[in-house]
Amino acid sequence: MANYLIVGGAGFIGVNAAEHYAQSGHAVTILDNLSRQGTANNLKWIQTEHPSVRFVRADIRTDQTLLETEIAQCDVLLHLAAQVAVTTSVVDPRTDFEINALGTLNVLEAARCAPRPPILLYSSTNKVYGAMEDVPVICEGNRYAYQNLPHGVAEEQPLDFHSPYGCSKGAADQYVRDYSRIYGLRTVVLRQSCIYGPHQFGNEDQGWIAWFLRCALLGNPVTIFGDGRQVRDVLDVGDLIAAYDAAIKNIDRSSGRVYNIGGGPANTLSLLETVDLLEKTNNSKLDHSFSDWRPGDQRIFVTDVGRAWRELGWTPEVSPKHGIARMRTWMAANLEAVAQAFHT
Repeated sequence: MANYLIVGGAGFIGVNAAEHYAQSGHAVTILDNLSRQGTANNLKWIQTEHPSVRFVRADIRTDQTLLETEIAQCDVLLHLAAQVAVTTSVVDPRTDFEINALGTLNVLEAARCAPRPPILLYSSTNKVYGAMEDVPVICEGNRYAYQNLPHGVAEEQPLDFHSPYGCSKGAADQYVRDYSRIYGLRTVVLRQSCIYGPHQFGNEDQGWIAWFLRCALLGNPVTIFGDGRQVRDVLDVGDLIAAYDAAIKNIDRSSGRVYNIGGGPANTLSLLETVDLLEKTNNSKLDHSFSDWRPGDQRIFVTDVGRAWRELGWTPEVSPKHGIARMRTWMAANLEAVAQAFHT
């Protein structure tokens, strides 16, 4: 049994990870400031299902002493706390920086000063690659496609931070890498694509599959920013946690490394295809309209997951069709809580 500390553990990914590690017999502590919509619901659920899960209310920007105390007691640290929306970062870049960059530095310093520094996994983002304007993109029907990247974007793609969010997450990404090089911490950076699954409340700015599904179930219209042909590789949260497990299990190989983690070319959806899939799933039309592109939006991002397969033995297993169906079951059963989270 190991001691797991999940920073940002009341969020969508965090609460799924907490459930997984609690079910596996590990001691789990969630550290979260409960600032995001839906986190209070997630915390109530996980503590009902798994009363052994500890909760520590703290903010990674300001509560350094508490961070140091908790990190000193853990064997594995999942750093998932973040400001996650590009649009929010444009409106309030200072808060975005303080959470994503400064907050991550605080976590790293607490880990560095621990008597026995834990394994540290960092939840990064594909946004560190920017708009990739030098990569040729073609239009194929209702989706965009890479002209010359059949396997998607690999870790060798140059970094190019776009938007305050890209800058803050990119800075944190590089700090996590460097703390392995300079201080010998066992850190792993996971540049995640679009993750979806149960306990994701989603909103118009972030978590688009959850947002589209929520609107479909509530009969609300959806605004598509751009032309709807934007493509993302999507990954079920269970597959993501399997990637965490693989990185931890193979820490002698993964320490100091960066991995692109997503659904890969076999698990891609355009926004228009997602609308069509949800209409078929719900047997009803999803009212949608179009608006201008948002800052930092990529026409396409598809992850090359080859390094994770070669070094960690990890590959996605859940198809979008089956994963979204599972997510729909959860959301339909919790629709009142989902609606209340956004004051609908």
